[in-house]
Amino acid sequence: MGFHDRLLRGKPAALLALIFMLSLVLVACGGSKPAAQPGTGDDKSGSAAAADAPRKIKHAMGETEVPAHPQRVVVLTNEGTEALLALGVKPVGAVESYYGSPWFDHIRADMEGVKTVGGESQPNLELIASLKPDLIIGNKMRQEKIYEQLKAIAPTVFSETLRGEWKSNFKLYADTLNKKAEGDKVIAAFDKRIDDFKSKAGDKLKEKVAVVRFMGGKTRFYYGDMFSGVIFKQIGIPRSDPKSDEKSFEDITKERLPELDAADKVFYFTYEIGDGKGTKQEQEWMNDPLWKNLKVVKNNKLIKVSDATWNTAGGVKAANLMLDDLYKIYDVKP
Repeated sequence: MGFHDRLLRGKPAALLALIFMLSLVLVACGGSKPAAQPGTGDDKSGSAAAADAPRKIKHAMGETEVPAHPQRVVVLTNEGTEALLALGVKPVGAVESYYGSPWFDHIRADMEGVKTVGGESQPNLELIASLKPDLIIGNKMRQEKIYEQLKAIAPTVFSETLRGEWKSNFKLYADTLNKKAEGDKVIAAFDKRIDDFKSKAGDKLKEKVAVVRFMGGKTRFYYGDMFSGVIFKQIGIPRSDPKSDEKSFEDITKERLPELDAADKVFYFTYEIGDGKGTKQEQEWMNDPLWKNLKVVKNNKLIKVSDATWNTAGGVKAANLMLDDLYKIYDVKP
């Protein structure tokens, strides 16, 4: 007699007990979780986990471990703000623009809801901490003295300088945000526009240029490694001053204005923060006989451009807007 026959001849209670035990085994087996497959979200040792792991970034202050996908970024430079926006990242906090209450006109629409955290030279640490950032992006030239306090709030990455370094800074910020591929596309698109402008402008680019800035109580010649100068250099536009590659800028007196006669074109912009001082300086100098007698003035080769997009903002959005201006100024169609 087989087991099955003996069981059927046995007591019903024994049969019920056996069925109950078998059902428990089946439920346990059916409810067990299948083994995770490599590369799926369940596999914490696979590629998904690696993609979500913190990343080490080398920067001006050393090496910092940053989140793989930062969600609450505070940025402490104007050019850094433009970098984030170009990469599709809206910061939770940013230093205010140098003028514009609180943002430059060309970024205002993109900065709605972003909290201001003071100025580049004196960001407010208490405000920054209150935003609970998971990443802070700043600059050694501006904020070296408070780096230790900043990194106590959140992982902090610093670029080195702001002297025309917008491209290298942009690449650092893109890498820090884990958006290197997107960043490379932004730079490639700008470089493509430069090449297009150069090819279409042709011999017009042989004209020598000079750059002048009016500020409250100061007038400056701007040279090769400032924001506009770096872009001129990439295009291949020659400067009228042979010293243009040796320094960033030089404060001048009116007696030096005749030096501008070496230029075929003079671009000028005015740093006006709302107190009228920059505008007063511009008007005073432009009404001086030395200015009025300049060759570029008489030949109508004096061109006023935006201080924000040609100098102060210093970021990728400003660079593209400056290039927009150059297309128009040189009568070149995009």
